[in-house]
Amino acid sequence: MDKFFNSRHIIEILIKWRIPLSLVVVGTVVCSAFFSSPLFITPLFKSDTIIYPSNISPYSDENVTEQSVEVLQSRDIRDSIVKKYNLVQHWEIDSTSKIVKTLIQRAYKQRVNFSTTPYEAVKIEVWDPDPEIACDIINSILDYYNLKVRKLQKDKFKEVLSNYDFVLAKKKAYLDSLKARADELGTKYGILEYSNQTREIMRAYLSLGKTYSPEVLRLKKNLEEKGVEMLLLRDLIGMEAGSYSNMKFDADKALFNFNRNYSYVNILSKPLPADKKSYPIRWLIVSLSTITTFVLALLIIGLIENRHFFNIPSRKHAG
Repeated sequence: MDKFFNSRHIIEILIKWRIPLSLVVVGTVVCSAFFSSPLFITPLFKSDTIIYPSNISPYSDENVTEQSVEVLQSRDIRDSIVKKYNLVQHWEIDSTSKIVKTLIQRAYKQRVNFSTTPYEAVKIEVWDPDPEIACDIINSILDYYNLKVRKLQKDKFKEVLSNYDFVLAKKKAYLDSLKARADELGTKYGILEYSNQTREIMRAYLSLGKTYSPEVLRLKKNLEEKGVEMLLLRDLIGMEAGSYSNMKFDADKALFNFNRNYSYVNILSKPLPADKKSYPIRWLIVSLSTITTFVLALLIIGLIENRHFFNIPSRKHAG
C-alpha cells in the first residue's frame, strides 16, 4: 500500500487505468449534471430581508430579537402564509395524504428560515420555485407579524385598561363619598373652611367680649364637634384627588398605547425577487460527485493492484 501512495506509482496507475478512469469521470459528470437538472430537482430562488424589531417590549428574559423570531415562527403566521399562497398545491404536496399537515410543515421549515444576526437583527430567507412569490411571501410574513404583535399589544393593554377602569371607579366612588360628606358638613353645620372659620370665630370672641350672637355660638359649637372631621376630609380629598389624577394620567397613556397602530419592524434591506436560482448549485454537485467518484475509483484500483497487501490469494495460487 505504501507503494501505491508513491507519486511515481500513482502516475503509472493513472496511465495504466486511464481509459476506465476517463469513462468513470465522464460518466459521473454526465449523470450528476443530468440528475441535478430541473427534471429531477426543482430550482429554487431565494429572497431575503433583514429587519430590526421596534416599538415592542421584551417578555420574561428574552430580548426583543429572540422574541421577534418566536413570533415570526408562530403557527398562525405559518398557517396564514400557507393558506394565502396555497402552498400545498404550489409546492406540489399531495393534498390527499393523511400526513399533509406534517408534509407542509416540513416543507415550510425547509424553505422559510428565520435567524438572528450578530448585531441583534433578524434575517428572513425564503426559497421558492417562483422568485416573485418568494419575495411576496416575505412581505406577507412581515404584514402578519405586524398584525400579530399589534394584537398581542392590544390584548396586553386591554387588560391594563380593564384594571385601571376598575381601580379608577373605586377611587372615584370613594372621592365622591368624601365630597358628599364635606358638602353635608357645609350645608348642615355651616363648616366650609375650618382654618378660616376658626380664625373668624376667635376674632369675634376678642372683639365682642362676653356678648356672643347665636350664629357665632352655633358655629363655634359646630366647629368644636365637626371641625376636626372637616379638616380630615379636606386632607383626604386632596390626597385622593392627586392619586386619582396620577392614575388617570397612566390610564390615558395605556389607552393611547391600546389605540396606536404602529409598525413593529424597521426594514434594513427590502426583499427583492432573485434574478437567478439559488438551489441547486449544479457546478458544486457535479464537482463533488466527480471528485468523490474519482477518489473512490482510485481506492478500488489500489485494492486491485495490491491484493497481496490484504493477503488475498490469486486464483492461480488458490488452485
